[in-house]
Amino acid sequence: MMNKRSAPADDRLDALARAFKALSNPNRLQIYVEILRRQRQAIGPEHSCALYDFLNSLEIGAPTVSHHIKELVNAGLIRVERDGKYLACALDDDMRLALRAFFDREEAAPPPRRRAR
Repeated sequence: MMNKRSAPADDRLDALARAFKALSNPNRLQIYVEILRRQRQAIGPEHSCALYDFLNSLEIGAPTVSHHIKELVNAGLIRVERDGKYLACALDDDMRLALRAFFDREEAAPPPRRRAR
């Protein structure tokens, strides 16, 4: 017999699964880390960064970046707002906290590494 999870727990796990799936792509992970880095350099987490600021450093074409940005938005990892003709990206605070809470759980910690003999 299978244990039934509660609906809120299901929703949280589904959201985390979408986030992990999105971040499993190296380009999306690179974009996410770049937004995180630029946001940390800004005055605070509420600040966004312009996509054009780091588009050239990604070494992938603009249409591909656009696709990856859309996937990160759909996974709830980032928010995008139009600022004139530019796009401003920021990490989604709720998802960031959910990811942090997931990794802070004791059972989420990786097993200790075995020493080579």
